[in-house]
Amino acid sequence: MSFETMISEKRYSCRRYQSKPIEKEDMDKILEAGRIAPTAANAQPQRIVVINTPEGMDKLAQCTHYTYGAPCAFIICYDSSEVWVRNYDGKNSGDVDASIVATQMMLQAADIGVGTCWVGHFDPWK
Repeated sequence: MSFETMISEKRYSCRRYQSKPIEKEDMDKILEAGRIAPTAANAQPQRIVVINTPEGMDKLAQCTHYTYGAPCAFIICYDSSEVWVRNYDGKNSGDVDASIVATQMMLQAADIGVGTCWVGHFDPWK
């Protein structure tokens, strides 16, 4: 594979989406990329919430203005009781693990032609 066609070169922050839903086969590929992503000590603490209904996306829009009209969203989080914790300073790996999972999913999405945008601005209490 040449440098010009590397998956990482295809990935960009998409801020305008088609209204058509993601095909189930493509959704499964993206989710599988998250499932097999490496995590600290292979603890696999990630939890992936799929929002793929208009009602769900409307509810998400109450928490963030940055949905960009996407037909679906993945919320990547982690179970803090299942993360690996460094013994010398107590740092847990959850944020890094979730970031790796999200990146793997975004690269898979880019490979199959599905646009993505990392959004970290939301109010989880809404």
